Amino acid sequence: MHALKGISDWLAASPASLTLQGVSWIVPAVQTLHILAIAAVLTSASMINLRLAGVGARAQSLAAVAARFAPWVWSAVVVLALSGAILILIEPARPLTNPVFFLKLALIMAVALLMVAISLLLRRDELYWERSRTRRTLAWSVAALSSLLWIGVICAGRWIAYTLSGT
Repeated sequence: MHALKGISDWLAASPASLTLQGVSWIVPAVQTLHILAIAAVLTSASMINLRLAGVGARAQSLAAVAARFAPWVWSAVVVLALSGAILILIEPARPLTNPVFFLKLALIMAVALLMVAISLLLRRDELYWERSRTRRTLAWSVAALSSLLWIGVICAGRWIAYTLSGT
């Protein structure tokens, strides 16, 4: 954590950080954008997960639902990364010295890898998750895991503000 403290101090003293710190409206505006992107990710991922679990949008194939909502997930993830980077630049010590921030990053990586795996399997075989009872059961489990990971990302993001940093 000591190295990260040095990096966060350097970043906080950078011209870009000092400029952004001096703009009173930037933090609430970027946080609002971040929250809207969270809503887009959670809604879109939930639509995919509900169809994957077999409880939603049954009139459409999983491939069709994924094709419709996955671009929203990935676009919102880009917005989250950019808005998150701006928030880190403004106040680097809060996340970079906080272990909950790294938990959040780990959860994001896990759910992103899971979504990529789901997409790759669908791309290879549009009916992959529906070809057997075992795969349908696995699909339900994957959907539940994905939902829990996304909820974990959101909770970790909120807990960053209320967890003491490692400094």
